Amino acid sequence: MRNVIIIGGGIVGLSTALYLKRSGCNVTVLDKNDFSNNCSYGNAGYVCPSHFIPLATPGIVKQGFKWMFNSKSPFYVQPRLNWPLIEWGLQFIKSANNKQVEAAAIPLRDIALLSQHEYESWTKLTDFKFSYEHKGLMEIFQTEEKAEHAHHALEKAHELGLDAMMLDKEALQKMEPQTTINALGAVLFKCDAHLYPNLLMKSLIDHLKKNGVVLLSNQEVKKIESDHEAVKKIFTADQSFEADEIVVAAGSWSREIASLLDTKLPLVPGRGYSVTLDDSPYKLNHPAVLMEGRVAITPMDGNKIRFGGTMEITSTKTPPRMNRVVGILNAVKRYFPEFNIPMPAQEKVWYGYRPCSADGLPYIGRIKKYKNVIIATGHSMLGLSLGAGTGKLVDEIVHDRKTSIDVKAFEVERFG
Repeated sequence: MRNVIIIGGGIVGLSTALYLKRSGCNVTVLDKNDFSNNCSYGNAGYVCPSHFIPLATPGIVKQGFKWMFNSKSPFYVQPRLNWPLIEWGLQFIKSANNKQVEAAAIPLRDIALLSQHEYESWTKLTDFKFSYEHKGLMEIFQTEEKAEHAHHALEKAHELGLDAMMLDKEALQKMEPQTTINALGAVLFKCDAHLYPNLLMKSLIDHLKKNGVVLLSNQEVKKIESDHEAVKKIFTADQSFEADEIVVAAGSWSREIASLLDTKLPLVPGRGYSVTLDDSPYKLNHPAVLMEGRVAITPMDGNKIRFGGTMEITSTKTPPRMNRVVGILNAVKRYFPEFNIPMPAQEKVWYGYRPCSADGLPYIGRIKKYKNVIIATGHSMLGLSLGAGTGKLVDEIVHDRKTSIDVKAFEVERFG
């Protein structure tokens, strides 16, 4: 029986633990915190094959410069003299071209559909309750420029075999008759689903504990011992662990773990924010992305609604910028004029760090230096969406089985 150590207790690490335990491994998960403080909790909860366009796209760099000095902007890179950030930035700029975006569409679609299939299988487990709903996702636009973009996205979705349709202003309003929408129309991606992340993580943790997976809190990896071809031992501040296989799924901290393995991983933390109304007076039937505002809205778990957004490339030590939240709520008001959401106290605002690869595709696979190390990170804003599928793929890689989809695009050391 193989002993596997997973570094990281977010959705990717825990999903991996689920599949490895099912396939007969002894599994221990180490989390640097207490399994409750990661990006898997505060996200929009989308399970979205529609998100086949990566973060690195033509025009995003120019737009980023325009937004650089706007404290409420949805995309921001904090300028600082940091070599890993500079390396990442150079690769990001190089990747932000039409050829790369085109090449990313199929692998992103495939892993999203795989993940969606796995989440749907989880709904059949008696101890899994996470408010999974397959109702679609609307991308709402207010301007002719974004309307044109929406038409291109719809064409590409159909080319990829995804179920989607265009809604004009009247059809959009009929989808949400309980509130006024200020927009020209929307694309409805019927292929998408959503869930309540907090409930998913609780169900997953409870299920793993019940089935014999060891979950250890406050175990930040400090040192890794190896011979010439394999990792032999992992050290935290007060414990050491031996394993046949190591999986690095530490989210935005994965680059630091990779450096302990003498492996370069172009990855930076991208901070996002969200506000959740637990007993919301405002209702929506469907999740929505506000295209111009780059804001996500998700009705969750019956009576909840979550507003989230921004991509803030910054240090994990930088204090949160509450003006980003003001920008989110202002955008919501522009699309939904009847939504009067006051700025919450800072302690009511969630923020977390998404692990952003240099091209918007995750890193999934073995590294070259050590035969028993697998990386699974870099999912940017799609960590939850792709979480279950990534866990299944890692299990297949551990057991040297044919993977459910082609993972070549996710090669860990693709940047050299």
